[in-house]
Amino acid sequence: MSLRMGIRPIMVCSALLALAPGAFAQSKVAVIDLQQALFDTAEIKQTNVEMTAKYKGRDDALEALKAQGAVAQKKLQDGQDTLTDEQQAALQAQIAKLQREVTRQNEDLQADVQKDREEILGNAQARMLAAVKKLAEERGYDMVTDIHALVYFKPTTDITKDATAAYDQAYPVGAKPAAPAKPAAK
Repeated sequence: MSLRMGIRPIMVCSALLALAPGAFAQSKVAVIDLQQALFDTAEIKQTNVEMTAKYKGRDDALEALKAQGAVAQKKLQDGQDTLTDEQQAALQAQIAKLQREVTRQNEDLQADVQKDREEILGNAQARMLAAVKKLAEERGYDMVTDIHALVYFKPTTDITKDATAAYDQAYPVGAKPAAPAKPAAK
């Protein structure tokens, strides 16, 4: 009976060792710099140009206000000895008003740019993840991980450029997004 007790653990261990190679099959892994892949897409590059053009007028107006403030500040500094107290006070009030306006317009502009950026990048990131998933399935990758979470990787496992190309192919610039399906009429 004690012989049986001694053989059973050996047999269980032997069976586990025989099954181990199948359980630890090599996984196929790829890495991606998701941010770089996204920013390298034709869509994001075009959108960047469009956003720059969209906000150029407001940016120019902001720069003009800053220039007015600089002119008033210089006038105040240059006239320290020649301006009356009332003129200096008026210039200081004008400078303060311009500074408040610059701050307000700058905050409004930054908020609008941030809102647009978040919307654009959110939509593009969702499409990029879909493109990466499709690429991974086509190439048989078991896992794709972001490059920034790794200490080391082989450059041959990097699919960043491939993901950008897949995104550009799936979502060409200038193509209209597919219209949502209309419900069937009853």
